[in-house]
Formats: sequence, structure tokens, C-alpha cells
Amino acid sequence: MSEVRDAELMSVGPDEVVVTFVTDDDDAVTTRVGDAERVTRGPYHAPRVDGLEPDESYELAVEGVAPHELLPSSVRTLARPPGRLRATIATANDVHFGEVECGRLADAPEVGPILRSPPGAPPYPQTMNRAAVAEITVLSPDAVVVKGDLTHVGTEAEYAAFLDAYGVLGDRLHHVRGNHDAMTDPTMAVEGAPYAVALDGVTLAVLDTVIPGSDRGQLAGDQVAWLDDLAEATSDPVLVFGHHHVWDLDADHRSATYFGINPDDSEQLAAVVGLHENLVGYFAGHTHRNRVRRFEPARRVPFCEIGCAKDYPGSWAEYRVYDGGYTQVVRRIAAPAAMAWTEQTRVMYSGLYRDYALGGLHERCFTERFS
Repeated sequence: MSEVRDAELMSVGPDEVVVTFVTDDDDAVTTRVGDAERVTRGPYHAPRVDGLEPDESYELAVEGVAPHELLPSSVRTLARPPGRLRATIATANDVHFGEVECGRLADAPEVGPILRSPPGAPPYPQTMNRAAVAEITVLSPDAVVVKGDLTHVGTEAEYAAFLDAYGVLGDRLHHVRGNHDAMTDPTMAVEGAPYAVALDGVTLAVLDTVIPGSDRGQLAGDQVAWLDDLAEATSDPVLVFGHHHVWDLDADHRSATYFGINPDDSEQLAAVVGLHENLVGYFAGHTHRNRVRRFEPARRVPFCEIGCAKDYPGSWAEYRVYDGGYTQVVRRIAAPAAMAWTEQTRVMYSGLYRDYALGGLHERCFTERFS
């Protein structure tokens, strides 16, 4: 058997564990979680062990791999929130239709590697997003929110490519612009935001955080007041989505050039979350990383960032909302062509990208109980 490389505990849910890794050939490799085993063939492996019990510890092993930081010797499944399942939601962000190279930093052009799809191959945003849509279709969620950077530079052709790929999800699809989408047309993909999506037992609130022509974020107009009114008008939990992440509310300084939502607007958003117990999380993209932060003024609810769909690790997120809470599970797009691309892109930015983009397991997968 060839060497098993890049073995990572990728996703954990209340009843499942997913590991990803690669081999040079189509070798069969056994993954064990507790007494359950799954055999997968390479070169791209994404064994999913399901049927597990919630909130239980299991031994974890991949054949031929010693435990390490990203593949521990044991794993604990998520707790299942109490009550019945009310809704399932999928999200993606930073899908970047029209992009042809990644890994380039405008202010540090010497940092590499710069990666492109091979000659004759489909553009990598097509490869990644078609595979993501296929996985989301299998999940069959009640709603899908794509939260910005739908395009590379905001052209009509790029936006049409996004709609063509994600439009197969029908009226379950909801989206809003990111900063890349406002580079050509400052009105593209606003989609009437802010707007609400009412599901059984949960409401989704979608905000517009874009400053056209800038990578920085804001909450312009009366969006904070709109969210305040929405939370007041429903007793259901409200999950809030936008493209930009918030300022670090614990920082001992302020910035007028922050590439997320500016400090003043971030504080206003946190204050509204602090007032309403049914505002139970804010979910963003933009940073191309998986991260969760919690702030005292916002009742320590999760302020999450989800990694991009277009490169390593190739992320989309699943939310299951119950009577008493919800789970977040970040998925790695597992189609072989998608994993082949994300294996290349993990080494971007002088090899630092993996640790930046992946985030900790607790930032990708967690259970949040309602107060």
C-alpha cells in the first residue's frame, strides 16, 4: 500500500465522523471509528462513518497513519440538540465564478505558488461548485444561502455562470452579494437584502455587508434596525447571514480600514444580538477560513466564518435546527476532481494556507443550544 498523506479529521456530527486523505494509487484503506469500519479506494478518500451515538467518544484510526494533531486517536460526536428537527440549511460562500488563478496576493506578488486549472480542464470554480451543488442536492435542505463573492469581478457572464450552477436548487436558493460582485455593477446580486426567509421553526436573515468598490464591509442604512424589528416580530430562532465577518469586539484599538464589517457597525450588530435571545448566530464568508468567535456583548453566540468553496479545503456548511438548538457541520467537497484541486491549493501562501483556512475542529463543527 502506498503512503497515506494529509489525513485529517474533517467533520463530526451527532451521528457521524468524516476523515479525508490521499494515496498515490487506488489503494484500499480502512478507517475505523469505534467498532465501525469503512474501506475506501484512492487516490482521494473521504470515508464517512455514520450510525454513531451523539455525544460519545470513539477511538479513531486510519490504516497506516499514526495519530497526529489533525487526526487524533479519539473523537467525540456532537451532542444532538433536544426536540424535533425543524429545518436543514446549507450554505456556501466565496464561490468566485470567473476566477482563473488563485494564490496571488496583490501586495506580495512573490508569495506563491500561483495555481491554475490544467490546460483543457474545466475552470476550477466550475469543478468545485458543481461538486458542492451535487452534495447539497443529496442533503436536500429546506434552504440554501450563498453568502457572497459569487463572481470574480462581477461581470454578467460570471453571475450567469453562478446562477446556472446553483439554479438547479430552485426556489430553495437564496443569495446575496460579496465585495467581488460589486466591482463592475454596484447593484449586482443585492437580491433585495436585507431579507428574511421563513422556514418551519426558524427564520433566516440575510444582510448586505458590501461597500461597492472596496473589500471592506458595513451595515448600511437601517439594516440593524431591520434585524431588531425582525427578531422582535418572531419567537422563532433567527440565523443571520452576510458576506463580511465582524470586527474583533475585544480588540483594544479600532481601524478605519478593516477588511470586515467596520467597528461601529459590528458593535451595533452585536448590541442587537445581545438584546434578543432568538438571534442565535451570525454566519459569514469573505476570509476564506473556518473560524468561530464569541463576544460578551452578543451573549457569546457564535460569529462564524466559513471557508471558501473554490479551494482548500473546499467548504460548504450544513445546519440542522431543532427545537432546542442547532448543529453546524462544515463539509469538505469530496468529489475526486474537487479533492484533487484542493490538495494542490492547500500549500498556497508559502505553505501557510492549510493551517489558516482549515481552522480547528471546534470551529467547523459544533452544537449550539438555545437559551
